[in-house]
Amino acid sequence: MTTATVELRHYGHDDLPEIRQTLLDVHADAYADDMTEFDERFPWFVDHWGGNPGFACVIGYDDGEPVGFAYGAPSTPGREWWREHLTEPPADDSTFSLSELMVRPKWRKTGTAERLHAALMESRPEALAALLVDPDHPKVQALYETWEYRKIGNRQPFPDSPNFAVMLRYLR
Repeated sequence: MTTATVELRHYGHDDLPEIRQTLLDVHADAYADDMTEFDERFPWFVDHWGGNPGFACVIGYDDGEPVGFAYGAPSTPGREWWREHLTEPPADDSTFSLSELMVRPKWRKTGTAERLHAALMESRPEALAALLVDPDHPKVQALYETWEYRKIGNRQPFPDSPNFAVMLRYLR
């Protein structure tokens, strides 16, 4: 199996009712062996992010079967995840928050994650991209570093969430 067989489809806020179950199904498969109580709240996160008018999502399909997705939305000005970690905000502080990037186990290590990420970011008008990554997954953080993200601090957005690494990337 190669990433070349994966078809990428773009979706937005208005498409959430159509794609919601697909996102939940991919998540359930991706976390089948490692589901935490925090992960079980994923449907709330889908609705939260999908409720943002700027919500953007890319889903990969292999012969019609969903294999992974990436989604996020523009950050609310003044509430960007990076803000508490930089002493001087960039001249253009417009930020896209990458909320989720998930690939089902069968398609991992095929380049699918990188393609999903690139497809989501390729036409973003924001100057920055920010994401949170669980530091218990250093290989995931290292992968983001190969995509030009850098860790700038830590953030625990919910009392029951991991103390995520905050990563930032300049898009332009």
